[in-house]
Amino acid sequence: MTPRLCHDVAISHGRIAVEERPGPGIPILFIHGNSLCRSVFRKQLEGPLAEHHRLIAFDLPGHGDSGDALEPSRTYSRPGLADTTSELLDKLGIDRVVLAGWSLGGHVAIEMLPGDERVVGLFLSGAPPVGQDIAVGFRRPPFAILLKQDRFAPVDVQTFVDSMFDGPEASTLYAAARRTDARFRAELFARMREGAGRNQRQVLTHTGIPTAIVNGADDAVVNLDYFDTVPYGHLWKGRCFRLEKAGHAPFWDAPERYDALLLQFLADLL
Repeated sequence: MTPRLCHDVAISHGRIAVEERPGPGIPILFIHGNSLCRSVFRKQLEGPLAEHHRLIAFDLPGHGDSGDALEPSRTYSRPGLADTTSELLDKLGIDRVVLAGWSLGGHVAIEMLPGDERVVGLFLSGAPPVGQDIAVGFRRPPFAILLKQDRFAPVDVQTFVDSMFDGPEASTLYAAARRTDARFRAELFARMREGAGRNQRQVLTHTGIPTAIVNGADDAVVNLDYFDTVPYGHLWKGRCFRLEKAGHAPFWDAPERYDALLLQFLADLL
């Protein structure tokens, strides 16, 4: 296994905690979801992907080991998080990258288009590219009401994490849910109500960048049928994938199948 490199990167939004595994191929940047951290991708970071590609995961501002945003109103929105990610790529000296975004992280990845020309591919999970009607892309999961709270009570932490992650290792994510900046969720959803960010349906309709959609067939958070209604500009393999026996986090529930598709996607880019 390649060595694990953990370090902090200072950008204008704050201090960002980064984890890397060196590899020979085009870098893959993993972007995690709301109120969690880069550890959701541990099965990718600790698996065979690094034999083929440079793997990078980071904690969004206000999450995990990263610092809270220096200016929450600037950072805690989809555009702010996209700018955070672009600045991080600058500091890491990356000129070509595939973004593997999950849930909120997928929306952050889409938000980076079309402006960031370093992005050569999107590998998205649990992130419906919605337009003005946001609700059409989502179901109402058990933890939805929790996202309106500034802080999670202990029982809420377990409910939130266990609704998306199975197995004994899921408990290792409880600390990340507790740690999230209390200002993050309120600021994020306030900015969404104000209309901050791109019409992501239009972005993926007009982009020529290869886009892979890989969801869990048992995802209780998003409306899987909605994904099939989007007229993608460049949908990999011409279809949206649904991994059987996987929920909102297919990279966790079905890591071997997720990784295999990611490697196929990358091979097709070269």
